[in-house]
Amino acid sequence: MLPVISEEIAQTAFDEIFENMPAWRKKMIHYIKDENPEINTAIIEAANKTDLDPKAIALGAYMTYLMMEIADKENDAVINYTE
Repeated sequence: MLPVISEEIAQTAFDEIFENMPAWRKKMIHYIKDENPEINTAIIEAANKTDLDPKAIALGAYMTYLMMEIADKENDAVINYTE
């Protein structure tokens, strides 16, 4: 099951991404290459097989990955919460 991405999670991601989007995108390329190389390869292939701007396609995919990662961590924290 995919985690729920709240407005707060989206805003957290946007704040990080758009502080310096080109640098963030480059950081994500290396991060995902290490974390999940199959996803990175799929993103690059999809970006290169479209008539749209490949950097924009990759940005959207990396942004989605980040939001899902943040939401997944939040869900885990709620599920594993102890007092």
